[in-house]
Amino acid sequence: MPYDPTTTNRPDPTPLSRRHLFQGAVAVGGALAASHLGAESAAAAAPAAKVRPDSVILLQGDSITDAGRDKRRPGANDPRALGAGYAGMIATRLLGKFSGHALKCYNRGISGNKVPDLDRRWQTDCIDLKPDVLSILIGVNDIWHKLNGRYPGTVKDYEDGFAALLARTTKALPKTTIVICEPFVLRCGAVGDKWFPEFDQRRAAAKRVAGSAGVIWVPFQSMFDDALSDKTPPNYWAGDGVHPTMAGHALMAETWMDTVFGS
Repeated sequence: MPYDPTTTNRPDPTPLSRRHLFQGAVAVGGALAASHLGAESAAAAAPAAKVRPDSVILLQGDSITDAGRDKRRPGANDPRALGAGYAGMIATRLLGKFSGHALKCYNRGISGNKVPDLDRRWQTDCIDLKPDVLSILIGVNDIWHKLNGRYPGTVKDYEDGFAALLARTTKALPKTTIVICEPFVLRCGAVGDKWFPEFDQRRAAAKRVAGSAGVIWVPFQSMFDDALSDKTPPNYWAGDGVHPTMAGHALMAETWMDTVFGS
């Protein structure tokens, strides 16, 4: 099947089985998460989120968050609706750890989305859900689609649009804890020299937006950079350089939980 970068239908990036990928991530995930969080602790401008009874947890973004979720099933805590990636793994951790809290976890990531796409669906897919904790991972398509000649947005467009989206959100949902996840790529697959330095400029823009808004920052790029080794090269974590393997998703979930909830 031809690979379409705007979908999650892609070939298995490595000969490793999903089981082995997951086991490898679990084996190193805790140590890696702990090792890089100290260096990035200043970036988390907001205190850790609190888990309260009846809290709504919403994860937003593009195909990395989408992870093949069933969009025909919009309810909370549905494994098929939460997808096969980090969002579903986070929901599983939260629902198990806080079993008496009646949490509601939603995934509203949509493959191919950019910041303008989030903006167009934000009322229905975010504000109307009234999340207590809102996590956003967005940015890789804003540059990928530009490189493919399908979108003209600049770094400034990305930063201004992202900042406006957060301002709209905080005005409508002043009590919501907001989490901004760092956009990331690994140098393999579709990701080559043409991505740089612009991708790093966009990462810096996302960090400025998070800092200005005083929200929690999850350092996914430095997490993956720290995870690289001879035994775990870039394609172990993300076969095409953009979409995580099961190991990559597991590491993301571990780091997100450590950063957002301190566990």
